[in-house]
Amino acid sequence: MRISRAFGAVARSFGLALWGLVASILLFTFAVTSIALIPAGLGVLTTPYVMKAVRAYADRRRALALEWADVRIPTPYQPLPARGGFLGVAERCQALLRDQATWRDLQWLLVDMTAGFTLAVLPPALVLYLPWGIVLAAGVWEPIVRADGNVWFTFLHVGSQSTANMAVALGAVYAVLGIAAGPAMLRADFRMARTFLAPTPQREMALRIEHLTETRHDAVDSSAAELRRIERDLHDGAQARLVAMGMSLGTVEALIEKDPARAKRLLAAARADSAEALTELRDLVRGIHPPVLAERGLGDAVRALALRLPLPVETSVTLPGRAPEPIESAAYFAVSEVLTNAVKHSGADRIWVDLHHADGMLRAAVTDNGRGGADVGAGTGLLGVERRLGAFDGVLAISSPPGGPTLVTIEIPCALAAATR
Repeated sequence: MRISRAFGAVARSFGLALWGLVASILLFTFAVTSIALIPAGLGVLTTPYVMKAVRAYADRRRALALEWADVRIPTPYQPLPARGGFLGVAERCQALLRDQATWRDLQWLLVDMTAGFTLAVLPPALVLYLPWGIVLAAGVWEPIVRADGNVWFTFLHVGSQSTANMAVALGAVYAVLGIAAGPAMLRADFRMARTFLAPTPQREMALRIEHLTETRHDAVDSSAAELRRIERDLHDGAQARLVAMGMSLGTVEALIEKDPARAKRLLAAARADSAEALTELRDLVRGIHPPVLAERGLGDAVRALALRLPLPVETSVTLPGRAPEPIESAAYFAVSEVLTNAVKHSGADRIWVDLHHADGMLRAAVTDNGRGGADVGAGTGLLGVERRLGAFDGVLAISSPPGGPTLVTIEIPCALAAATR
């Protein structure tokens, strides 16, 4: 497996070197030319489109860095004006020129076509020395030497069959070095790109403030909506039953001497209403904060939730401790919403829940074997889950191809406290 990954890294480096060199040169040339033409007026029209291409190329490199080398490169770009027409194009051009990320992208293009190309091309170049050495040893060196030419294999001068054979051995050494160093060189290339493509500390702070402001508004809206739901449930459920029960008891008080049989029936009905009101209150409390969550923790609460579903649910829980209460509550209701969606919309006949903590992250993965096609923006409640998790810097990821299966992953950064008994 390691050897296949190493060969894969060499092949990816080769493609990255060729593609990166051509794309970086072209994009840098177009961008600099377009910016230089701004005083003449033409660059105002072309710069937004050229820089859009540059940013798309940089975003593609960010995606490859994560996919190929597990190097995360956040996006630093500020939102651009959405106004249409010529004035909108001029505003976007001005915003791009003021955005520090624009100039850092251009710096990265320069570095990518030089140092980045060197890092990417070195592993495949070392590997290609081996077939070149084999070609020389097969007799190619002889006609070159006869034509008064010189054949150098790096530092080795090839002038005889013995030196040609030595070139094969040296090429094998180079190939091994190239394959062994391929993953590290590829990762180094992406880390160098991160130096230019990642947000500056000032931009990170601005993005953090924007995120906190957005999640604060979401948390306030979510709390207000939750309070309205509780008020509505109390008004339409338990409160109505308690009012009816009070009226029944008043009637019983008036009839207990005149019509004991009817009073007895009314008391039985009042007792049934009180039981139903108590059940509704318990359901309401469970919806606010389930007692099993407070008493036994997230793992047992999710297991209890799974037992109440009409579908078979396999749960796997590996939590060596307890997360903070707000995070446990957010994770519980997120899993609850995902499970509810799976039951209502997926058409699945089986669900799997994996809950564990690793690398400072509380992770919950819910998988179903349904029809797939789940979407955060499809009005299934997943958007609300995403906003609720955002208040804790959590994320929601969905993989749901048509035909299934659907995998919903929830991650919340947190530390676990030791479990107490």
